[in-house]
Amino acid sequence: MIREQGAFRIIENNWITMRDGCRLAARIWLPDCTRELPVPAILEYLPYRKRDATSRRDEIVHGAFARAGYACVRVDIRGNGDSDGLMEDEYTRSELNDGVAVIQWIAEQPWCSGKVGIVGISWGGFNALQLAALAPEPLAAVVTVCSTDDRYADDVHFKGGCLLNDNLTWSQQMLSYSSRPPDPEIVGGRWRDLWLHRLENLPLLAANWLRHQRRDSFWKHGSICENFAAVRAPVLAVGGWADAYSNAVPRLVAGMGGRCRGIVGPWEHKYPHLAEVGDPADFLAEALRWWDRWLKGIENGVETDPAMRVFVLESQPPSRWSGPREGRWIAMDEWPPRGTGMLALHLGEQCLTERRPESATVRIDTPQHHGVTAGAFCPGMRIDGELPGDQREDDDLGVCFDGEPLAEPLLIAGAPVLEIAARSDRTVAKLVARLCDVRPDGSSALIAWAPLNLTHDHRHETAAALDPERWMSIRLVLDDIAYEVPAGHRLRLVLSTTYWPMLWPSPEPVSLTVRLGAGRLELPLASGVSTAIARLDPMPRPVPMLAGPRRETTEPTRCTRRGERGAGGTIVTETRDDLGRVFDPATGLGTESSVCQRFEIRPSDPLSARVRARWTQRIERAGWRVVTESVTSMHADERAFHLSARIEAYENNALVFERAWKEAIPRDHQ
Repeated sequence: MIREQGAFRIIENNWITMRDGCRLAARIWLPDCTRELPVPAILEYLPYRKRDATSRRDEIVHGAFARAGYACVRVDIRGNGDSDGLMEDEYTRSELNDGVAVIQWIAEQPWCSGKVGIVGISWGGFNALQLAALAPEPLAAVVTVCSTDDRYADDVHFKGGCLLNDNLTWSQQMLSYSSRPPDPEIVGGRWRDLWLHRLENLPLLAANWLRHQRRDSFWKHGSICENFAAVRAPVLAVGGWADAYSNAVPRLVAGMGGRCRGIVGPWEHKYPHLAEVGDPADFLAEALRWWDRWLKGIENGVETDPAMRVFVLESQPPSRWSGPREGRWIAMDEWPPRGTGMLALHLGEQCLTERRPESATVRIDTPQHHGVTAGAFCPGMRIDGELPGDQREDDDLGVCFDGEPLAEPLLIAGAPVLEIAARSDRTVAKLVARLCDVRPDGSSALIAWAPLNLTHDHRHETAAALDPERWMSIRLVLDDIAYEVPAGHRLRLVLSTTYWPMLWPSPEPVSLTVRLGAGRLELPLASGVSTAIARLDPMPRPVPMLAGPRRETTEPTRCTRRGERGAGGTIVTETRDDLGRVFDPATGLGTESSVCQRFEIRPSDPLSARVRARWTQRIERAGWRVVTESVTSMHADERAFHLSARIEAYENNALVFERAWKEAIPRDHQ
């Protein structure tokens, strides 16, 4: 099926056959045939269903690139969408080998000049970097958004060696995503056999990931930080301060040197032209500059752009909801900016001070529900309400060190570092540090945070039980940030041993004894440093869409219950997202999805922690309706994590498939 769209035409489905006979489904945009062919091509390679799930976004992105004279190819990873085969895990060798074969196939098409670029956000940004590290000859440029160079340090599984609850909730999301059938209109009468075969072989991904609780070869696979030199194609790396993966952008710029340029805006986990946190930027224009230089050879000067362009966040009342962000753009040739000063603040009794105070100790033993104001780990994955809110509720539960009101503004640019000496009364313990901006009205806004599993070595490759008699020297690096704290505001450092529901708790309540005086917080300051004023053009409104039938949608809704007390003093955090219904007249498909996530814990009992995530997916066309219901949950005892999952699939209201999983996985210093 081919659709004409004026400046280009769309091939709704094209099969790309792999060596083993597996066929991958591709949607292709080709520039107007009156243009001179061949042209460079751009690939996006995802498991998220080109036919419906990302189709609207694809129309915006690839429509813009096709108008500019590029062929665009959007491919479903095997085992997902309309592609054959089975999905085994994230970023497998099979996925990457397929990706290399797809790039080679594109380069050999008569409409392609032989030069290929790859673009992607999140999963697509991850595998864009990983494919670049395999260096297929036709791959000439990369644009990666909200991705990482280190799968252990910065993904949804672990942070600072601590288990994230997103390890389970993301696994459940992918179980639900991959449970959907291919479109009978594309694959024909074999759709049902393909679907049932897919359902029978779905992996319980949370179990796969939980078997690797340290940074081992499982996580090093696909982590391009292991060898930045392997990436030969120039990379444009884009992130947002509200996203979970912003730390990767400066690492990529530093690791790849002149072959990489970085942009970090105020945005959440979305393409910047579709962002709802801060003003949307014209990402498409930035990407086209990159493609024009490296795929068409147009001398437009992108190689002389500043190494980093970042948005400096300015203080504003903390809110969990999306919206404008006050701030300004700056540019620099390295990160942190050259000439950055370092402000050292010592930890005194309930204070931060530039003078080293007398020696003393403080005990940190926070209740298990500390962390309820954290927001979502990766804002942008749901409807809204995911940002960190006013931190005062958690500040009251943690141990606070407050500075004096600032006499002049402080521009923090880089990663704050905490160095302390501490001793744990348990063999497994975590330390969490939050840096906050305390406004004159008393509200507390999160600037940056980080956790650390104290049993791990600095590379998180080995672990050992803590000795309650031994003092540890701890170095905790907080997230990178560009944030200006105004005069009259206070800095606040908050330390805790818990951070629920972001992190899974230690098996026993922990008390840390911290030496004051010797401990200090180092802040990289760019105040007074020479930085150029940068600028990203705002996204034109409305965002350009393809011509064609208008999709009919119902409004998505979110319901959140946070910090509610249940039976036995249990603290319950629950979110429900109805992602709405979309009907696309062009395909005849109607799709719906909804999710409920529930987190429970009792303030004094880490073994009371429970997580449960449930998803529903519905796909229908006249006379045909498919529904999948899936749920995954986890709890733990002192020795093991206990995972359970279940999926049911219905065709025209009749149950056609059901399956359950149960796994017990030993705790490894978690």
